[in-house]
Amino acid sequence: MKLLYCDCFSGISGDMFLAAMLDLGLPVETLSAELAKLALPEFGGVRVNHVMKGALQASQLTFDLADPDHDHDHGNKHLHHRHLSDILTLIHASTLSVPVQQRAAAIFQKLGEAEAKVHGTTLEEVHFHEVGAVDSILDIVGAAIALAYFGIEQVYASAVPLGSGQVQTQHGLLPLPAPAALELLTMAHASVIPSAAEAELVTPTGAALLASLAIFDQPAMRLQAIGLGAGQHDLPWPNVLRLLLGESEDAQPEQTHVELETNIDDMNPQFYASVMQHLLAQGALDVYFTPIQMKKNRPAVKISVIAAAKDEAVLSQLLLRETSTLGVRVKRLQRYESERETRRVSTRYGEVAVKLKKLGGQVIQASPEYEECQALAESLQIPIAEIYREALAAAAVLLNP
Repeated sequence: MKLLYCDCFSGISGDMFLAAMLDLGLPVETLSAELAKLALPEFGGVRVNHVMKGALQASQLTFDLADPDHDHDHGNKHLHHRHLSDILTLIHASTLSVPVQQRAAAIFQKLGEAEAKVHGTTLEEVHFHEVGAVDSILDIVGAAIALAYFGIEQVYASAVPLGSGQVQTQHGLLPLPAPAALELLTMAHASVIPSAAEAELVTPTGAALLASLAIFDQPAMRLQAIGLGAGQHDLPWPNVLRLLLGESEDAQPEQTHVELETNIDDMNPQFYASVMQHLLAQGALDVYFTPIQMKKNRPAVKISVIAAAKDEAVLSQLLLRETSTLGVRVKRLQRYESERETRRVSTRYGEVAVKLKKLGGQVIQASPEYEECQALAESLQIPIAEIYREALAAAAVLLNP
């Protein structure tokens, strides 16, 4: 299983994360072409430069935007204000792969919840000022693209240093860490440590990535590559984010997952589809419904949710908020996992992502991604089975004899 460890000794921002992904080996041409699928008129491409941060060389990211009067994360110049619904529509209307759309949308959903809470408004009313700027949208969608490119299945993170001071925002002068960033770290039960820096070390975009993706722990893994992304500030130490890419050891039992359950006998059955959709968007790995009989022989439904342990609190609250249940049961799971990797294969109809299953380092199974096959089949008006067969044939060379 591909793992990514975020060494946040100098904090994290969206551009630091994406720059470090480029430093890991994500081709800038691939990132630029994928981001172009958002159809943002302001977006003109991606540039990456190697810069020195103290004694370390790192990659620094720049977006070419049609409006030169933009600023990153907390600028007070002209920004593109958007509601959450605008951003989600933009993502889902794109031609990005379905997994990339879902991951980017989930990150923005969490960011919206934090913004709404700290500013005392609703998700429908909150304006994405700083985080809604074009470059921050590109940072978050770019992060989802990068994770899919490397086939990363779990992200881990170190403790996060909290800087101090103040920052000028669209909401006026605010303390650091920015309230939305601090709320996101709280939602994720993040490990935090003090820092002497009087600077913004963790931006809302960076905090949203951690809150949506990371387990705050350091995993055992076989290290494959290291990427360094440069921050905007110059500090007494190298202001970089280090990303460590590797693979987990062969299938080991890990108690990193939970199963959430609740029994419901008094809810409109039309609502279950919406509940499932929201659970999956918030990070649930699987959701299923089982018909049961409850006391007084009432027909009912048991909702079961399999999730990473880090998402337990968020998903439990979602069940309490969006269903009629009065309580949620939690079971700790020990799970054996095979190694997995995602590769892209070329067919005569176009590229398709294929998930590879490995045991002992050998590829023993290849499974084309259904959503990509479906989207390609619909765009070409041909049977999905034809796309699936072509992708399997192309993936055959990846299987070990």
